[in-house]
Amino acid sequence: MIKKMENFSKYLIKNNSTIKSALKSLSNVGHDTILFVVNEKNQLLGSITDGDIRRGLLSGLKINNNFNDAINKTTKYIRKNNYSINQIVEFRSQNITVFPLLDKNDVIIDIINLREKQSYLPLDVVIMAGGKGLRLKPLTDDLPKPLLKIKNKCIIDYNVDRLIDYGVENFFISVNYLGNLVEKHFDNRKDINISTKFIHESKPLGTVGAVSKIKEFKNEYVLITNSDIITNINYEDFLIDFIKKDADMSVVSIPYEIEVPYAVMKTENDLIKSFEEKPTYTYFSNGGIYLVKKHILDKIPKNRFYNMTQLMQEVLNDNLKLINYSSKDYWIDIGKHRDFKKAQKDMDLIKF
Repeated sequence: MIKKMENFSKYLIKNNSTIKSALKSLSNVGHDTILFVVNEKNQLLGSITDGDIRRGLLSGLKINNNFNDAINKTTKYIRKNNYSINQIVEFRSQNITVFPLLDKNDVIIDIINLREKQSYLPLDVVIMAGGKGLRLKPLTDDLPKPLLKIKNKCIIDYNVDRLIDYGVENFFISVNYLGNLVEKHFDNRKDINISTKFIHESKPLGTVGAVSKIKEFKNEYVLITNSDIITNINYEDFLIDFIKKDADMSVVSIPYEIEVPYAVMKTENDLIKSFEEKPTYTYFSNGGIYLVKKHILDKIPKNRFYNMTQLMQEVLNDNLKLINYSSKDYWIDIGKHRDFKKAQKDMDLIKF
């Protein structure tokens, strides 16, 4: 279950209030001990804490005085659809865990609490959930693979809930096979507060073709993920790595080890130059999770079958920067019955 910010009005206090009323309100926000001062339109004017009140009282303010002289007017905040992950990292480094989210008119529209979330990422997310799951028949005869349950939780919910925990709010879900059941599932989820738009494939469009139908991206960066993956990847670190390396596209890679049970020889013209006893080779496989700059998605042709590997090749052909993000976090692609059974056991051991 994702922990939602309760009615954030408990964090707000009007600028015509008294110090006494501020103290009462501070007692209602638990460990956070901060209130955000607003006018009648809920526009941010500043903040006030226990420390601000103590300093005000020591300077001569009385308990029934207005607290305006104690307000901190340099309050940290972020603006909806116009902030960077660097701001979030900086706030955390300064031990600022609670801060307001403003609209373009300085109205507080939410309070972000990093005690309750891993981060607050400026991302749009596309979840590809249109496949038929043929290798999982008969489990998928009447139920789409994203809704199969691992330990009483749908596969797609592992994806969505973890992304919500990283502050993602804007989701697009591509559906085809039994897509009406996926839509109904999210209609029935009353525990989350996100924007979810469904992209309908009237015909199969490959692993990324349906993204060409999306025009409403809010952020500069877009994360695209398969719906049949369960992972506890650190999405904040993934985004920071992407930005730090100024990439155009990044692919999560999963280490895959192959153990050779014999000595492997290096030869040249039938001469043995060296050999290695029972070596292990590590390869990096496509993990089905991608980060792209929004403009890269313009390369996807309209209403045509198109795979992610084709998009990756176009990025390379155009001499753009395609990078690999090697993840050592838990990851499983539930494509076969053995994967489905393994995930059932893993969920008793993996921390999310």
